[in-house]
Amino acid sequence: QVQLVESGGGLGQAGKSLRLSCAASGSIFSINVMGWYRQAPGKQRELVAAVTSGGSTNYADSMKGRFTISRDNAKNTVYLQMNSLKPEDTAVYYCAAEIEGMHYWGKGTLVTVSS
Repeated sequence: QVQLVESGGGLGQAGKSLRLSCAASGSIFSINVMGWYRQAPGKQRELVAAVTSGGSTNYADSMKGRFTISRDNAKNTVYLQMNSLKPEDTAVYYCAAEIEGMHYWGKGTLVTVSS
């Protein structure tokens, strides 16, 4: 049973930073892609950023330059460094992973950015 557990959400201030972490656990041989999605109130879930096992990254245009995704393959962990936070970054952030052909989701962590 594979589990993705996010941490690091909470209340942030506009212009400041937060760092999210997501650890995958369970029977895992290899993880292809790990990433972050977010869903703001009343909106659809959207891709924030993703990173492959080789380190290639992909970002949503609105996050480029402010957010940085990274991963520690030895720890099966992905991180999202969020800088220059904006109130519109308020959302539930979900970790996602493609593991041996299967897609998994975390339960999400709420990020609230106050102005």
